[in-house]
Amino acid sequence: MDNRATFGSRMGAILAAAGSAVGLGNIWRFPCETGAHGGAAFILLYIGFIITVAVPVLICETALGRRARTNCYATFKGLSRNSGVSVSRPLALLFRFTGAICVLAGFMLFSYYSVVAGWTLGYTVTAGMGGMMDMTVEETGRAFAEFSSDPFAPALWLVAFVILTAAITVMGVQKGIERGSKIMMPLLFVLLIVLAVCSLSLPDASRGLEFLFRPDFSKLTPDVALSAMGQAFFTLSVGIGSLMTYASYFSNEENIVKDAFNIAAIDTLVAIVAGVIIFPAAMSVGINPDAGPSLVFITLPNVFNQAFGATPWLCYAVTLLFYVLLVMAALTSSISMLEITTAFVTEKFGMKRWKAATAIAAVTCFTGFACSMSFGEWSGVTVFGMGLFDLFDFFVAKFAMPVGGIFMCLLMRKFGEREVTRMLTNDGGINLRWFPKVFYFLVSWVIPALILVIFVNELL
Repeated sequence: MDNRATFGSRMGAILAAAGSAVGLGNIWRFPCETGAHGGAAFILLYIGFIITVAVPVLICETALGRRARTNCYATFKGLSRNSGVSVSRPLALLFRFTGAICVLAGFMLFSYYSVVAGWTLGYTVTAGMGGMMDMTVEETGRAFAEFSSDPFAPALWLVAFVILTAAITVMGVQKGIERGSKIMMPLLFVLLIVLAVCSLSLPDASRGLEFLFRPDFSKLTPDVALSAMGQAFFTLSVGIGSLMTYASYFSNEENIVKDAFNIAAIDTLVAIVAGVIIFPAAMSVGINPDAGPSLVFITLPNVFNQAFGATPWLCYAVTLLFYVLLVMAALTSSISMLEITTAFVTEKFGMKRWKAATAIAAVTCFTGFACSMSFGEWSGVTVFGMGLFDLFDFFVAKFAMPVGGIFMCLLMRKFGEREVTRMLTNDGGINLRWFPKVFYFLVSWVIPALILVIFVNELL
């Protein structure tokens, strides 16, 4: 599409794509996984799998998106049919099916992600009003249980968060997504640094740093390795088409290999700095941060009260800034989730961007409300033994992402090594030396097998 929108600058493209990857999972899931699997040794495995598994899939996704320059469904459909790739009819149908899964997964992810993001927005307002000062862990646990099961308050915050996301998306690629990323990503890093400095100033902060950076290889097990590989794959949000959609707005001169490593580096840095914030603070008061999602709503408010309670204004500031950080991280990711379906609807049905984004946001409010009710009076209503929130999460994280990742690798393999080299080097304009050959081997054989291992392990 010659008139298709593009990002206005390389920095804008990188920050937008990095914002898509950086989300709530970096702030709570990474510290939880690290805390539960031995600390520094887990991190080393995680970084290794980022480089060898997640980044190559990320390169696949961005290369395919830039090549097709359309939404993720049309990318799978078009590249498997009209680009000279030899694909059998059954395989072409599977590619189209994968594209449809990506669109559906993007909508489902935005629906249940907005529930938790709405919680962070509500907690930010509560923290700003000083409502979390001097609370015990029992009080924070009870407050969260009451809040999450309330049928009205979470729904209101969910709608507010969806409106924020839609307001940025309707403004378009450059004025909305790129401009928003240029503001929010630097702000996110400033908040990370401020909170890390506060955490490192605590007594016994060195214990947290030691756990985070001094590896104990005796703790490595096959389960730890699988968890590290799964975290590496899912942290970059590859496989569902968000980065494929963003890459369709990249210019033809964009160095997508370099961009992929930059995006992974930013994502990993955010996760590790989040660990620097959480581990020293938690261990200074004798708490190991492996509590799962409840970490940020129950455990950490109590940690901040114990760690900084002697200085009330500092405790107030740290708690408030932490929840502002969560909102920023949630918002940069949710924009890319909404963009998956917005791009599909605008290009498939010819609908104007603002109408498409508004309509999808409205529907998301209803499905998100249904997901939110999984924690309230309808919590006993299940499908396949799961509440709607857990069902959506299961479909996206344990089915759509691995399937999308495998078929992205398979489609790249179908192009052949020579054509893949042209795609990565911008028709020979970039000298990547041996990288395209190694990359093609990895995505043809090694990475699909590793993703399949993750897929089976997660299902079991």
